[in-house]
Amino acid sequence: MIDLRRPRQRSFGEGLIEEETASLWEPWMRQADLVLEDEKLVSAVYEALVKRRPKSRTRGRRGVAAEIVLRMMLLKHIRNWSFEDLEREVRPNLLYREFTRVGSGKVPDAKTLGRQAQALGPEVVEQIHRRMVELAVENKVVQGRKMRVDTTVVETNIHYPTDSSLLGDGDRVLTRLMKKVTAIAGAAGAKLRNRMRSVQRRVAEIARASRAKGDKLKQKVPPLYRKLLGLTGRVMGQARRFSSEIASGVKRSSDVLQQAALEGLKREIDQMMVTVKKVVHQTKARIFGGDTHVEGKVLSVFEDSTEVIRKGKASKPTEFGKTVKIQEAENQIVIDFDVYDQKPSDSDLLIPSIEAHRERMGRTPDLAVADAGFYSAKNVTAAEQMGVKRVSVPNRSTKSAARRKYQKQRWFKRGQKWRTGSEGRISVLKRRHGLRRSLYRKPAGMKRWVGLGVIADNLINIGKAMAK
Repeated sequence: MIDLRRPRQRSFGEGLIEEETASLWEPWMRQADLVLEDEKLVSAVYEALVKRRPKSRTRGRRGVAAEIVLRMMLLKHIRNWSFEDLEREVRPNLLYREFTRVGSGKVPDAKTLGRQAQALGPEVVEQIHRRMVELAVENKVVQGRKMRVDTTVVETNIHYPTDSSLLGDGDRVLTRLMKKVTAIAGAAGAKLRNRMRSVQRRVAEIARASRAKGDKLKQKVPPLYRKLLGLTGRVMGQARRFSSEIASGVKRSSDVLQQAALEGLKREIDQMMVTVKKVVHQTKARIFGGDTHVEGKVLSVFEDSTEVIRKGKASKPTEFGKTVKIQEAENQIVIDFDVYDQKPSDSDLLIPSIEAHRERMGRTPDLAVADAGFYSAKNVTAAEQMGVKRVSVPNRSTKSAARRKYQKQRWFKRGQKWRTGSEGRISVLKRRHGLRRSLYRKPAGMKRWVGLGVIADNLINIGKAMAK
């Protein structure tokens, strides 16, 4: 049976590497290295890796050890590197080789690391995060006396959505899929007519007309959209024929693997057709009906779960992504995070956050702080009934003299002063760990991206606290 939890036994040369790099370790890094020795962390990654194939435990080539995968992924998010950067930086660096347990062995290439990262789904990332919080408690880095919570937006990796660009994206993807079908099935059935040159011209013309000033120039936009919608309709009709011919066997391959690929392409065409139909509907509603609030609006044909979120920022009034909750205890340790499928109201998150704190810390916080968006009289009463001694959540629109006096107490102001640190923590997560924009695709990828960024930040803060 192949057990790839830990790397193979260390060689004599790796002992020399350890001696040479001993003075190069940062204090937090040395403590983080000790934290990552935890058997439960390594086992969580190992169990995820062996589930990729039914007989991964007993058959196949010897893969990358789970401990190396864990450390490589965390180093990637600690430094906010791509997989290519990770491979390039670890390969010549003795310190990184020592930290990741690669030693004198071969550094996994970027493609291999990308495949292994996909095996660490949102559930595994959540399991690693929970264990990291438990280690912080065991090492007395957090006691659970204080709690602060805030929300932010993590953008999906999309361009600014306009109806014309979305139609162009849909046409391009459908054309690309039909080219792949033709390459496998040959000239059988309907022939592909590539209309992308005309589509790109119409998209460029709409962009120029939309930027122009004056009513006469802007009146050109609806006729251009009619032409683009006509082209999109013809591309969709051709894609529909390709899909039906694959289903009926007109377009087929004698090779079993190629036939399986054809069936997979049919599913992709059908899925993209549904998305493009929604884009066509919302384009007609806006351009010809003036309706800008179409239900289920598509903002990207690739990331169809993206939401429009407005948080009142002067620098960026509208953001396209997902709402994320970041909840901290002492020493800037994020004890809970969540990526919401639908944007919630902040006032609905305070009580669940206290419950999550009680679950993770084993106690109710003495102090719970948040900004005014989390306030409601019901929330304050419920928090006090749960055992929170001091609830520092301001009500800025209050007309009650008693409430204003309550909010001027010294402990309340100190709580709000500590609360501003949550904005700093979110800023660090975005600048240092890349949480401005998720580079992993789909909702599951967004949760992995946010979770690994939070774990990487926790690892640094746990290491700093233990080093003191």
